Amino acid sequence: MKAVIYTRYGGPDVLRLADVPTPVPGDQDVLIRVRAAEVTKSDCEFRSFRYSVKWFWLPLRIAVGVTRPRRRILGMYFAGEVVSVGSRVTGFAPGDQVYGCTNLRLGAYGEYVVLPERAAIGPKPRNMTFAEAAAVPLGGLNALHFMRRAGIKPGEQVLINGAGGSIGAHAIQIAHSMGAQVTAVDSKIKEDLVRRLGASDFVDYTTDDVTTMGRKFDVIFDMVAGSPYRRLIGMLQPGGRYLHGNPRLSVLLRSALTTRFTDKTVTVAFAPETREALATLTEMIEAGKIRSIVDRIYPMAEAGEAHRRVETEQRLGAVVITIGERDGLPAEGSTHLA
Repeated sequence: MKAVIYTRYGGPDVLRLADVPTPVPGDQDVLIRVRAAEVTKSDCEFRSFRYSVKWFWLPLRIAVGVTRPRRRILGMYFAGEVVSVGSRVTGFAPGDQVYGCTNLRLGAYGEYVVLPERAAIGPKPRNMTFAEAAAVPLGGLNALHFMRRAGIKPGEQVLINGAGGSIGAHAIQIAHSMGAQVTAVDSKIKEDLVRRLGASDFVDYTTDDVTTMGRKFDVIFDMVAGSPYRRLIGMLQPGGRYLHGNPRLSVLLRSALTTRFTDKTVTVAFAPETREALATLTEMIEAGKIRSIVDRIYPMAEAGEAHRRVETEQRLGAVVITIGERDGLPAEGSTHLA
């Protein structure tokens, strides 16, 4: 099969298209023909081994490869079709259109991937293309996890810092669907996007500091690794909730103290990517509560360009690679908001 691989750490140029063996499913596995895969910041960090959050650098390096990558095929979020199933698989059948996560197994940049039946995979939303569906699991599962933990009530004021990224953009939609009034913080180029997704107010962090505006919020969801923890906590209403999806080590340490000794609650728990949560997202998508956010679509041969697009932080939505034949997906370079 064809796959985008890398055999050493470095810039986008280390990615190349190659022929590799097709994976073979076991008795409890599902073999999936991948049609589209999202290119994420995590993919770029795995490729370069440069992380915005430094505290887990050493254990992660040991896990994924000290001098070179152990898994040559990147990609954790995908959409595709079931080709075959193991003899003990009961939940899927050949021909099923699915989407989901490979987690640290990676492999979604290849034409085929094998996953255990219990993995976070489920039926693809009927009202999405493969590219649109591949753009959902990363942002959707993480945003759903944190918005559930926030316990948002109708009418509450919610601040989302880093609202224009994949997780932040899905969080806007989910919080809005829960009845929240959402204020989004990001760069000016993302204002139109986040307002269309449901943000009622916008702050351009390149010109304004939201922490100096004297505003108070019931919930703050923070996706920015280097954000000012103390000042953001100070923006919470009594009983307010602060949730961080990209915490530094200092935030992890201070979060327990804030929760224990103040009337504020801090959540830094990472999102479990489960089939139950994926099914909830599918219901929300098919009910029109979540829209797909695809910035650009690239063929496999241009995976390096896709990585460059992600690293510029100028994208308006997800960057997706189509795997193999295009199946009527939008043209490369298109911007799409379903």
